[in-house]
This record gives sequence, C-alpha cells and structure tokens, in this order.
Amino acid sequence: MNDAGRRATHRASGGISAAGGFSLLEVLLVMGLFVLISVLAATAITGGFAGMQLRSDAREVAAQLRWTRTQAIATGQPQRFTIDPHAHTWTAAQGRTGEIAKPLGVAFFGAREVQPRAGEGAILFFPDGASTGGRVQLNAKRAAMNVDVAWLTGEVTLERGEVVR
Repeated sequence: MNDAGRRATHRASGGISAAGGFSLLEVLLVMGLFVLISVLAATAITGGFAGMQLRSDAREVAAQLRWTRTQAIATGQPQRFTIDPHAHTWTAAQGRTGEIAKPLGVAFFGAREVQPRAGEGAILFFPDGASTGGRVQLNAKRAAMNVDVAWLTGEVTLERGEVVR
C-alpha cells in the first residue's frame, strides 16, 4: 500500500491525522498573551492610567477656559472661570461645572484681585478677548500639564510642565 493509502486508512479507522496545525486552545493562548503584552506596552508608553486621566482632565480644563473666553467675546460681558484646587472642581461661563479626578494634584497661579475666596482661583475674560491671565497645573506623580492663559490675548495653551510643589 502506498503512503497516501496508509494515511487514508489510518484516518478512516479513527487515528490521528498526519496534517499539522494548532489547536484552538493554543491559538487563544497566543492571542491572549499578545493582547496582554500590548496593553502593558501601551500603559508604559502613555504613562499609565494616571497619565491618561491627567491629559484628559487638562484638555477639559483648557476647553472650558476657551469656552469662557468665547462667551465673553460673544456676549460683550466679562466672564469668569473659577477653580477650587482643594475640592477639585471648576466653574465656567453659563453655569458649566466639572470635577478634576481626585488622584491628580491641582494648583492655580493667578491674580489675587479676582480670587473669589481664599484657596480658590479665578481667571476673568474681557469682551475684547483679553484676560487677567493665570495657570492651572494638574499633576500625577512626576508628570504635570500646564494650562496657561495669556493675560494680554486671553489665549489658552496646554503643555507639559514641571511639577510645582
């Protein structure tokens, strides 16, 4: 009997096929390891979940500062953005409010003259787009994001910074 005939007879009798391949379990195990390694690599590259939260909250604060400036220009009335670093909360134009994640550090640097209460900060935007200026710094571990507002133009910028203690 030739080789092909022996294999056909062997398969027909319930024996194991000579064809190679991987079992479903092996394929799933390799895929699972690939996903785990990908998640760990992504976490290490982006600074982990705290880093993602830091960037997300900093972008939100910057967006709300821009919104407040836009409202000052659109309404022709001064608008105020306030932040409470201890409570991790902010208030923007037209009653918008929000929170900053508790694990993040929050610091405000700006003019005392527009400060609503001790421990809180504020940036006032004028109808011409100018502002009182200031900086909101969010930090997680050794990483920091600065949201800066230029006093002359009211321009809001977002950039990495050094942690200020």
